[in-house]
This record gives sequence, structure tokens and C-alpha cells, in this order.
Amino acid sequence: MAVVLALAAALCNALATIFERIGVETAPADATMRWKLMAHVLRRPAWWFGLLSMVGAFVFQVTALAQGGLTLVQPLLVTELIFLVIVLRIWFGRPLGWQEAAGVVLTVAGLATFLGVSDQGGGDLIPNAAGWILMMIATVGAVVVCVTLARFGSRPWRSAWYGSAAAISFAVCAAFMKATTVLVNGRGFWALFGHFEPYGIAVAGLAGLFFAQNAFHAGPITASQASLVIVDPIASIIIGVGLFGDNLRGGIGVLAVDALALALMSLGLVVLCHSPLIVNTSAEDRLVRTRRQVSEPAASELSTS
Repeated sequence: MAVVLALAAALCNALATIFERIGVETAPADATMRWKLMAHVLRRPAWWFGLLSMVGAFVFQVTALAQGGLTLVQPLLVTELIFLVIVLRIWFGRPLGWQEAAGVVLTVAGLATFLGVSDQGGGDLIPNAAGWILMMIATVGAVVVCVTLARFGSRPWRSAWYGSAAAISFAVCAAFMKATTVLVNGRGFWALFGHFEPYGIAVAGLAGLFFAQNAFHAGPITASQASLVIVDPIASIIIGVGLFGDNLRGGIGVLAVDALALALMSLGLVVLCHSPLIVNTSAEDRLVRTRRQVSEPAASELSTS
């Protein structure tokens, strides 16, 4: 059931990516890393559809994490890109090519190999204060480095680093989600109000949302989407093993297979990110063309009548 719920969350994330991209495409060029970017998107109806999709993804993800560990649920979320290509294929009406086929095959092969080789046990530990402090120091430091690097360089470079900052924030958010589900299962719902983890979900989630909008705005979706879907599961696996006691089968050979599987999956994700369906046409153009497809038959009927 955790697998099905994680896939549902990935589908919602794909829809959120499309609508949020529409929301930021018309923002002023100087809005990056400023609150006026959020002020702009809040006036865009399409962005609110993206937020609604993200809420759906959040619900599915929390439910999945209640039944599975971070090392199972978070890697499955990379199927977001597969769903994204499928949705754009249906929406835009363009045939799939070799890049989409190769990207899907590589992604699925790498993901299936990792999930098959890794143990996927454990993951129900309640982290102690020291573990949380170490995790927060490491992740906040990593986010600061990403944001600093994103202030310089080309647009793809900046977009990729903002995307990495968002991915790390979402991985931390998932860690707080997992901790919250463990607390509910072990101590009951009302025990949540005496712990910081539920509030951490809000803080990390809002930070991830903010950095993601800046990633979409700063450069091409190829760069932002690649960093988002690759960094998130890797960061989550590290947090799951180090903080929650997720089990990965030991031994150098098995760990090497895990690493190769993740590398193969990442290669597939990069190929998918360069899909013409994602790269060649902006989300706003897709929306305009969809409207034209709806309006043209109506216009032709009027002309013939």
C-alpha cells in the first residue's frame, strides 16, 4: 500500500510542477529570492491549482510514510517525472520519442534495482535530540551552500542550485512527516502538540515551496526539475538511514549495487528532464494551445452555422 500511495503522491507532484511553472513564468525577472515572487504567483489562478495538487501529494506522502520508511517512499517519488511526461504527452498531443523511452527505462530499472536490493526494513525509530540537531545543522548548512552558489553563474546553474535547496528542504519535511507518523502510532494523536515535529513540517515545507518557485523562475525547467528529483531521494535515504534506522543490506558489494542503481536512476531522470515535451515548450504555451484546441471547434461550428 505504501508503494501505491507514494506513486499517487508522485502524480500529484507532477501536476503541481505544471501549474506552478505556469504561475511563475510571467513573474518579473528581478523577483528571484524576493517575496514579490510569491506575491505574483498568489495572483495566478493556475498556481493555486498547483498548490492544491501539492496538498494532495502531501496527504498521500504522509499516509505512505506511515506505512513505509524514507528509503522506500522517497525514491518512489522520482516517478513524478514519468508522470510529468505522460501528462504533457496527453495535454500537448506530441508523440513520445527515444529520449522519453530511454529515460523511463533507465529510471524504472535503477529504481527497481535499488528497491529490490535494499532491505527496506526498520525506519520506526524516534530520533533523539542529538540526532535532530546534527541533521538540522547538516541540512541547513547544505541549503545555505546551495543558495549561495545559486547567486552566481548562468541561469541553468542558478536554477539547479535553487532546486537542490528545495529538494533538501523537502527531504527534511519528509523526515518530520515520518517522525510525526511514528509519534501518532506510538503515543496517539494528542501527543503531537507537545512535540516540535509537526511544526517542522510547516517550516521545512514552506522553505521548500519558496526555493522551488525560485528554481522554476531562475532558469530552465530542465535544470530545476533534475536537481529536485535527484537530490530529494538521495538526501532522504541518508536521513532515513542515519536518523530513523532504515535498514540497507550491508556489505560492500550490495552497497555498490545500491550506488550504481541510484546512479542509473539519476541518469534516467536527467534524460527525462531533457525530453522535448518538457524543454521545447513553456507551460504557458501549453495552456494557450489547450485553450485554442477547445475554442477552435466552437468557432468552426459558428462559422458553418
